[in-house]
Amino acid sequence: MGVFEYILGGLLILFSILIIVVIILQEGNQKGIGVVSGGADTFFSKNKARSIDAKLARLTKFFAAGFVVFVIALNVVSRFLG
Repeated sequence: MGVFEYILGGLLILFSILIIVVIILQEGNQKGIGVVSGGADTFFSKNKARSIDAKLARLTKFFAAGFVVFVIALNVVSRFLG
């Protein structure tokens, strides 16, 4: 294994861990029984959830794209250099 394979493998592991962490931090769409009674519809909870969830969704897309790029790069490097 060459140096490039070790570097790309380490970055692939890093991005996979980051994807897992960001997905775990995201809030689910179900709000429980508060949805029926209207208790979950406060102004503060709506705005806070949007901003945090939007950032986490953006991070998830970024890390997923990076993961795909590193998988392809690792396959190309191992095929042509290994």
